[in-house]
Amino acid sequence: MKGVLLVNLGSPDSPERKDVKKYLSQFLMDERVIDEPLWLRTLLVKGIILNTRPKRSAKAYKKIWWDEGSPLIVLSNRLLNKVNNMTSIPISLAMRYGNPSIENGINELNKKGVKEILLIPLYPQYAMASTETILVLAEEIRKEKFPDIAFTNIPSFYNHPDYIKVLSESIQNYLKNKDWEHLLFSYHGIPERHIRKSDITSSHCKIDSSCCSVSSPAHQFCYRHQCYETTRQVVECLDLKEGTYSSSFQSRLAGQPWLQPYTDKVVENFAKSGTKKMAIVTPAFVSDCLETLEEIAMEAKEDFEEKGGKEFHVVPCLNDNIEWAKVLSRWIDEWAFSKV
Repeated sequence: MKGVLLVNLGSPDSPERKDVKKYLSQFLMDERVIDEPLWLRTLLVKGIILNTRPKRSAKAYKKIWWDEGSPLIVLSNRLLNKVNNMTSIPISLAMRYGNPSIENGINELNKKGVKEILLIPLYPQYAMASTETILVLAEEIRKEKFPDIAFTNIPSFYNHPDYIKVLSESIQNYLKNKDWEHLLFSYHGIPERHIRKSDITSSHCKIDSSCCSVSSPAHQFCYRHQCYETTRQVVECLDLKEGTYSSSFQSRLAGQPWLQPYTDKVVENFAKSGTKKMAIVTPAFVSDCLETLEEIAMEAKEDFEEKGGKEFHVVPCLNDNIEWAKVLSRWIDEWAFSKV
């Protein structure tokens, strides 16, 4: 029997400091998130970051927490239910960090007699700290505890026509009756070194103005290229005029350089340069979460308005959009009922 495991980022069990600290520890100790030697990663995370960040992060989570729980978990479950109603094979939901765990998700499917699992990381663009860490952990768990189960991994869908269409339509529908001068595509940031480490050619990725537009096998795993390609295809689909859109990267840690330009600086500069009405979309996330609801919809909005901006429109993530659920169910059926 075939089944599907949808995997999202994850969330603390509650917005309380102890649960946030537990979640951050699991997240930041992942060697694909902070890719330093174990001793240094432990020193940074447990010796420094976890002494201060949980309190600040807990405060942020409390701002966006819903009565039903974590927005990301609630929205992921809503999506699961809609997709489940459109398909005929078992589907489970898991989180890379926190609950429900990937092991729990695989076990749930295993109990239903599933022996072939389609793994769907809910990240459009491939990165070490997102898609890769899910696939690696899932395979480790499979080998150790479920050796009779086989995996099929869905490719990154950053440029899939179905995804581009539903993302473009969601942007268009949300902004239909709103005035805006500039649309910013804000993607989650990653360290520049992650781009170079993921370069299978070991030479293509220069992180300059040209490498992402020159065809290369490296693009299969290049997060930066895939972000810019998502922007390019959505812009083409919406027929946006040159100068009315741009891309940036949010959420960074201090230390080594991360992908630029930084979203907070871009938003600030637009406001200072006289832009009064701005819209922003976050295509690296399929579910609204702390990074979209607090960092963008609250902090970036406040900063834009403080620097002179007037209107700041935040396009919701795809979340449980019915058209997005239809896309996922179609991909699942194509795999489940293929003759290959």
